[in-house]
Amino acid sequence: MNISHKIMLYGLLMAFLLAIPGVTHAEDARDQYFKAENAYKKMLASPSQRKYRHHWLRVIAEFQKVYDADPDGSWAAAGLYRTGASYVELYRRSGRQDDRDAGIERLQKVRREFPRSAYRAKAESYLKEFPAAKSPPKVEKPAKPKPIVEAAQRQFDRAESCQTRLKQNPRRTKHRDVWLTCISAYENAYQADPEGPLAAASLFKMGSLYQELAVYSKSSSDREAGEAHLRNVIKKYSTSPYSPMAKALLGEKSASQASQTDLAPPEEMPDVTGQQSSLYSVSGLRYWSNPNYTRVVVDTSGKTPYFHRLLKKDPDLKKPQRLYVDLQDARLAKDFPKTIPINDDLLIDARAGQYKPDTVRVVVDLKSFKTYKIFSLMNPFRIVIDVWGKGGASASPPPQTTVNLPKGKIPPGSIARSLALGVSRIVIDAGHGGKDPGAKGYYRAAREKDITLTIAKKLKKKLVDRIGCDVIMTRSNDRFLTLEERTALANTKDADLFISIHVNAHRNKNAYGTETYFLNLATDEDSIRVAAMENATSTKNISDLQTILMDLMQNAKINESSRLASYVQTNMVHHLKKKYSNVKDKGVKQAPFYVLLGAQMPAILVETSFISNPRECKRLMDPAYQDRLCDGIVTGIEKYIKATSPTAYQKKSTSIRQ
Repeated sequence: MNISHKIMLYGLLMAFLLAIPGVTHAEDARDQYFKAENAYKKMLASPSQRKYRHHWLRVIAEFQKVYDADPDGSWAAAGLYRTGASYVELYRRSGRQDDRDAGIERLQKVRREFPRSAYRAKAESYLKEFPAAKSPPKVEKPAKPKPIVEAAQRQFDRAESCQTRLKQNPRRTKHRDVWLTCISAYENAYQADPEGPLAAASLFKMGSLYQELAVYSKSSSDREAGEAHLRNVIKKYSTSPYSPMAKALLGEKSASQASQTDLAPPEEMPDVTGQQSSLYSVSGLRYWSNPNYTRVVVDTSGKTPYFHRLLKKDPDLKKPQRLYVDLQDARLAKDFPKTIPINDDLLIDARAGQYKPDTVRVVVDLKSFKTYKIFSLMNPFRIVIDVWGKGGASASPPPQTTVNLPKGKIPPGSIARSLALGVSRIVIDAGHGGKDPGAKGYYRAAREKDITLTIAKKLKKKLVDRIGCDVIMTRSNDRFLTLEERTALANTKDADLFISIHVNAHRNKNAYGTETYFLNLATDEDSIRVAAMENATSTKNISDLQTILMDLMQNAKINESSRLASYVQTNMVHHLKKKYSNVKDKGVKQAPFYVLLGAQMPAILVETSFISNPRECKRLMDPAYQDRLCDGIVTGIEKYIKATSPTAYQKKSTSIRQ
């Protein structure tokens, strides 16, 4: 049978399988289950996400989709069970009756529709917590037809998904039709079952969304519509937990206050365990800036939950476009400066105030704005705000700086920055420093902060001599720099490459070798260990960090960083092996390093050798070994540049030879 016949038969087989009812549905349900499972794990790994109701409802909606994709398939029981179990877990945190009822309803459905499934026993274990749920509850009036209850639930889930998408994307809040779509979805849920368990929630959500929309639109009709829906909640569902919430919302957003109050954060689940957390101190604001990029860091004394929102410009109140971050369970430190003047091309200032007794609000007033990212770092806990202007990196030409070219004849392999090959400025980061000594060496005299600084200085000289580019060091002496400050320096200096130099360490003294990292999700335990060590945090916190990486890395130079790391690692090992034995190539790896977060250029972290290994520790203190390391790194950078723009490289080589 020739290849064409095989291809034809394969196509017929696939067409046959696709024609069988349920095949594609089963695959869709399976894929959706793993998607929901991943979303659930990411939420549990993030304390700040676990605290907010909308994150739970987003995960629940993902599990509900598993059942909806194939209600009679092999994954239906699993999806329905996880939907019910997640509602019960949400109820344990929120104490809300509607969460409990929704969970019980789905778990009972598992028991009823999938009696032979293994998930029946799992559902029973949850239902044992609710004695009234073991048997169908006695009702005085006839039970509603099941389709009505299920239709209301489906509509409510759709509305919750719509609201989540709206609040997760600041751009969507600018469009009135998006707000009205979500409001309409909640209205459909309410109309589907006006007396059902989701009616009060649907009506309340309609009112609160109208109130939030009124802040954007400044429309009295939007504000009045919101107030009307909230009053209906109070009137029709006075015993519902949404009634006092509606009263509180009306009190916060009365007609006289609606135009003055910034948008409130999404509903937070009350702490029903009765545990009271102490207030964390917000102790400082730091910033770094250039015409196209600004980084603001908020320092706190502990891990405080936070919520952020972008607000549009308000000409009537003479307020600029602004971005705020609410830090919960927090208070301002004594003598904290209420306003930090920035006044660069992007930001007017950053200011902080005690918004509520337990909430600090940090507001950044914006001049020029394209996008922003907010994330948190640990040990100590701090919140990082990155803001990019509309012009981006190409908004203005790079500053004219003097190039430190070598005297005399330029070597044939040199690359002058005047060719604009994309690498005209390199930032070298010597790891650790000051009060942070880094890893301890096998020999007492060896300290990571000293070795990395020595290697960084050698590397700078070789880069200037061989490539002729502008080289900036994050530190040129023994001083302490925060990890976020190092990346901010590279961004504000418009660097084209960022090279962070470190030495490795391990409890096992026999561990040895060199490896190079770029920013990404960690793929193995060893990478997590190294990232935790360099981040000065725990491996548990690394999992928290990974949950935010997917969003942070959308604009990062991941592919370029990977390619740069490959060139540097290959040539570094090659140069060392020419003179030294027992050189181990541990390869190119990926992990979430704080120092690489937010870098706008290809960025890598080089673990030169193991300072904990007696042989490599001795080598790291040897100037000849350090020179070999640097030669390999420079060669790798040269080859990366040549591969990036070979035509320009060849033209330069020809002109030099002439």
